[in-house]
Amino acid sequence: MPKSISIRPEDVRAHGTIEFDPIPVNQYNKTLTDELDRFAREDLIRIYRDMAVIRAFETMLHEVKTANTYGGVSYNHRGPAHLSIGQEASAVGQSFLLGVDDHIFGSHRSHGEILAKGLSAIEKLDDGSLLSIMRGYMDGAILKVIEPGHKGTVKELAIDFLLYGALAEIFGREAGFNKGMGGSMHAFFCPFGIFPNNAIVGGSADISVGASLFKKVNRKPGLVICNIGDSSAACGPTWEALCFATMDQFKVLWDEPYRGGLPIIINFVNNFYGMGGQPVGETLGFQMLARIGAAFAGTQLHAERVDGYNPLAVIDAIHRKRDLLQRGEGPVLMDTVTYRFSGHSPSDASSYREKSEIEAWRQVDSLVTYRADLQSNGLCSEGDCDSIVETVNAAILRAYKRSIDLDLSPRAELYAVGSLLEQTMLSNGHTLSLDPSRTPETLGPKEDNVRVKAAVNRSRSAFDTDGNKLSSARTIGIRDSLFEAIIDTFYTDPTLIAYGEENRDWGGAFGVYRGLTEALPYHRLFNSSISEGAIVGTAVGYALEGGRPLVELMYCDFLGRAGDEIFNQLAKWQSMSGGALTMPVVLRVSVGSKYGAQHSQDWTALTAHIPGLKVVFPATPYDAKGLMYSALTGTDPVIFFESQRLYDQAELFQPGGVPEGRYEIEFGQPDIKRAGSDLTILTIGATLYRALEAADTLEKEYGISCEVIDARSIVPFNYGPVIESVRKTHRILLASDACERGSFLHTMASKITQFAFDSLDAPPVVVGARNWITPPDEVEDSFFPFPVDILDAVHEHIQPLPGYTTNRRCHNAEMMRRSAEGI
Repeated sequence: MPKSISIRPEDVRAHGTIEFDPIPVNQYNKTLTDELDRFAREDLIRIYRDMAVIRAFETMLHEVKTANTYGGVSYNHRGPAHLSIGQEASAVGQSFLLGVDDHIFGSHRSHGEILAKGLSAIEKLDDGSLLSIMRGYMDGAILKVIEPGHKGTVKELAIDFLLYGALAEIFGREAGFNKGMGGSMHAFFCPFGIFPNNAIVGGSADISVGASLFKKVNRKPGLVICNIGDSSAACGPTWEALCFATMDQFKVLWDEPYRGGLPIIINFVNNFYGMGGQPVGETLGFQMLARIGAAFAGTQLHAERVDGYNPLAVIDAIHRKRDLLQRGEGPVLMDTVTYRFSGHSPSDASSYREKSEIEAWRQVDSLVTYRADLQSNGLCSEGDCDSIVETVNAAILRAYKRSIDLDLSPRAELYAVGSLLEQTMLSNGHTLSLDPSRTPETLGPKEDNVRVKAAVNRSRSAFDTDGNKLSSARTIGIRDSLFEAIIDTFYTDPTLIAYGEENRDWGGAFGVYRGLTEALPYHRLFNSSISEGAIVGTAVGYALEGGRPLVELMYCDFLGRAGDEIFNQLAKWQSMSGGALTMPVVLRVSVGSKYGAQHSQDWTALTAHIPGLKVVFPATPYDAKGLMYSALTGTDPVIFFESQRLYDQAELFQPGGVPEGRYEIEFGQPDIKRAGSDLTILTIGATLYRALEAADTLEKEYGISCEVIDARSIVPFNYGPVIESVRKTHRILLASDACERGSFLHTMASKITQFAFDSLDAPPVVVGARNWITPPDEVEDSFFPFPVDILDAVHEHIQPLPGYTTNRRCHNAEMMRRSAEGI
């Protein structure tokens, strides 16, 4: 919504046509003989060696999966293995020119890409760097397995390191690259520029775009390559990623030196099958995948089809595309043609394709044709090639024997207290800046910001010095306290960026970012496309690279649009990495009301259910600011819920109001907002204030003293203060705006029953919204819990209130009726 871009009717209504440029298809037509001046002999031979390594590695896994043996040594691998036999040339060609600063992301079928990129990195790194990496990674755990008895060169040792680290990971061993927690479909090794591979089809698309965003914003060297299958072209995350990657603002609105396209190649590894479905002729309609580049930008993403069965053609394409990216002309799309001889997985009998088709591709097998080219050009003999294969097979067998030896390569012990997964589900780190060496880029001193200066004249408490309640216009509300924590962190952490819908100029849909536009350059605060999946997915990639993204979903109801990115990506990469990665993402989620069925839902339970996420829901300005500071200095993914009902809410509880400076509130600690002795009320979110109203009525009219506790955090959550309260009151009611069925309150009630059973005089009672759609605002009191609903629940389930008549039936028989009818 920048005012600098004017939408004029005479422009958009003008007659004309859209012109497209021809898309190159397999244009590389040189022979190996033609390229002898471009490549050194040893490099051309190394290309064959690297392809042979991948073929031998994948063949070994195929034999293990189908015959439970390899090299005469038995082993039963129970995990997955999606093999790339036949696709070696495309992987080796892609990695040939890449350095460790160039990062690749992949799919469930990326063993070949891991090995190709690793072998390329080993070739380019000097011996000292390789030894430093091997000694430093996981305190040398892999090196301790492969170094004893080694008599070769450092690079040969590094190849053993690569093969063993990858295979041990596939076999779930603690000395694997990711301590066995990633496995076949998620293995990676960042020191060689091999970033996470992804079991979700198309899952790497938006993550890799986020990685390229990190490189651009933080001016880091190298490019990013996203390797995804041809069938992923039909996936929503892929299209959202392409839309995000091609936003005009990168080339139009961002300031120099940040202006220009993202440094990313979206590489479709096109083997013509998505499991058993064929995108060409059956499940999709593009015929030639490269044509989809024309849909996203005037550059057509410089799309072309490349012959992935010729490693030299792929090297040539990467060379040309890299030059484009270095000139700021990205992103780029490549349609790299290849073919897998093996099935989708070893259990796939390939019943969906003719044997003659597979045989036709075997006739042009890259390992056979390229080997013949080497020999015909006098670069090596048949014996030389046989020697290479023999050496490769010996290395694969060494890695295999080491990986299956439980004494040498044990699995992680996950039964013990403090096990690997207990340590890595959450990293619980703390840092004010993810890059202390840099000064954050801003547009001026924070003290000169208009909103910061305006806050000086507003009360930091809901009350004046005489105890009189002030209007919201005269106080610091929740939106203001959030702003203070956020702008302060922008001035301390140079990697922090914020984006989402309506973030710049508008100030965020609910005004939290008002004033940030004047403080921050475009590359640190910008509007994204309405692509919730890409908003979260790119944040994951940005964080994996070492940055801190603060992203926003305008409504809680939009969580579903980013479901995979939140539940399968954001939540899992810390633990799937074996603790090698952190995920310092803060996802702000606004919980609505008055906007009906698709804009007024509380889905806190969905996020709380997924291990690996921290979930908070502050209800006061003091708590909002302190928890936001904690979120923005932590290293874990935080789902930060905010109630639209409360953005103007002033501070009622903290003596002196909201402090002006920095402070943090520890996650997981509930807070007593009102002391009492007869009944505990535990709330999540905005129901705090309705619970306080109910507590007033209960005390004034019925003499029941209520202790009201605000959960503040959902995950983690310390039950200690709640149990202590229950031991005093012997009764507890829990309330939130989430629909009652499946609400996180039921988890809390169950835990409280378990932990404090002997102290309870009655079962915990949960009061939530009705199990309906959210009705219009005019009748929302029939849906959300209000003070009268809390009184009803107390009367029916905890303690009869003298002379009280329930407003709405909620006795056990009624609750059983609702359950039986699904409402």
